[in-house]
Amino acid sequence: MFSWLGNDDRRRKDPEVFQTVSEGLKKLYKTKLLPLEEHYKFHEFHSPALEDADFDNKPMVLLVGQYSTGKTTFIRYLLEQDFPGMRIGPEPTTDSFIAVMQGDVEGIVPGNALVVDPKKPFRKLNAFGNAFLNRFVCAQLPNPVLESISVIDTPGILSGEKQRISRGYDFAAVLEWFAERVDRIILLFDAHKLDISDEFSEVIKALKNHEDKMRVVLNKADQIETQQLMRVYGALMWSLGKIVNTPEVIRVYIGSFWSHPLLIPDNRKLFEAEEQDLFRDIQSLPRNAALRKLNDLIKRARLAKVHAYIISSLKKEMPSMFGKDNKKKELVNNLGDIYARIEREHQISPGDFPNLRKMQDQLQAQDFSKFQPLKSKLLETVEDMLANDIAQLMVLVRQEESQRPTQMVKGGAFEGTLHGPFGHGYGEGAGEGIDDAEWVVARDKPMYDEIFYTLSPVDGKITGANAKKEMVRSKLPNTVLGKIWKLADIDKDGMLDDEEFALANHLIKVKLEGHELPNELPSHLLPPSKRKITE
Repeated sequence: MFSWLGNDDRRRKDPEVFQTVSEGLKKLYKTKLLPLEEHYKFHEFHSPALEDADFDNKPMVLLVGQYSTGKTTFIRYLLEQDFPGMRIGPEPTTDSFIAVMQGDVEGIVPGNALVVDPKKPFRKLNAFGNAFLNRFVCAQLPNPVLESISVIDTPGILSGEKQRISRGYDFAAVLEWFAERVDRIILLFDAHKLDISDEFSEVIKALKNHEDKMRVVLNKADQIETQQLMRVYGALMWSLGKIVNTPEVIRVYIGSFWSHPLLIPDNRKLFEAEEQDLFRDIQSLPRNAALRKLNDLIKRARLAKVHAYIISSLKKEMPSMFGKDNKKKELVNNLGDIYARIEREHQISPGDFPNLRKMQDQLQAQDFSKFQPLKSKLLETVEDMLANDIAQLMVLVRQEESQRPTQMVKGGAFEGTLHGPFGHGYGEGAGEGIDDAEWVVARDKPMYDEIFYTLSPVDGKITGANAKKEMVRSKLPNTVLGKIWKLADIDKDGMLDDEEFALANHLIKVKLEGHELPNELPSHLLPPSKRKITE
């Protein structure tokens, strides 16, 4: 008789069908998560509601650091051009938050105009008031790098007496707002000024739930000797370990990110390798942007669920008539016990709960009588979203990634080392001799020939067993030697002639010097007599 009820229920439980990840995220947030947030005043405690621009915007990189650590210079280095509002100097020069974004013409958009633009993801910054908005601008300019990412420059974090002067707005809260929405947070440190001020320490703690987005850059490392650099690196890791309470070590990139000559060039190769690693990390942001937004939505949903349990528990404990104020004080003081009870009853991880002290401070100003009791339907909807809809979106993320595999940041400093002799590792390791007219292995071939003729060659070739006896002397693992054999045995006959044996020894030397082996043999390493075989 009532079979249609069961059908309707099954239909409602089926995952939503979406055309794009962005569309799916918007719809899930508005229909499933936002009602829960609004019902339990989530936006008053944690983060403003998300808007369409938050799901549509390009990946953003947030630069944070004490003054004169090279934040603005780092952006200038990436873009390879000046941007409107840019000021660089040893004193605290950048006194504003500057969103550096793509635009058809160069110009500056002031903060008050920026927060009313529905196409920009900054509308909710309006809550921080005029003191902040007067210190917030958007610098727009045409630049190939900015076609893929946007960069947020921040005021230098103050130290000493300067940090006691109030900024007029909650600096840590603004950074936390940005941290929730950006794809990468880069903390910059100056190798000469490694002290972490109280304000910087407070800022890093405010970014506590975003360690997965954080990277550290030890800048201006060309100004100190190698021995000093090792000590500075160790001191930085020790200092960060005390502030960032995670068992994993944050990735630290060492270098000098500006276009001036290196003062002490001893560590040039290290700086080049570190720069390439950092660039690869930044270049991957557009490809991983959808996954990051999905991950952030899941984090937000988990926090919203916990928040609903906390608010409904407080509501349940409040008396209906008398003694409300005393009960409120008691509940706020015993909030830790409420956390523990919710954790036990609902099997929630302790890491999902908001900061206890911060939550207690926020609850002081709230009217508990206006809190809502537990509404199971809202929580079930969010649970259904996390269990079913998110899984479907994950499949869609992979599909979009496979359709756009080459999506990465281009232009500016990212182009400078991609091609030609200044590419990282060009002419080194397996690339040695790439521009030489003669075969590079020929330089050491007389030495390799002496060994070759002691291994009992038959018809000018040695067996695999005899070659192995010599190759294992390198002490390289069998997996590596197996790869070298595949690269060196060009005619695939299971034996090595004198040229192939020389090539195998050359590749062993490349590996022993710390370089990676190529997956396929580069054309310049082909022995001269074998070049016709491969053509």
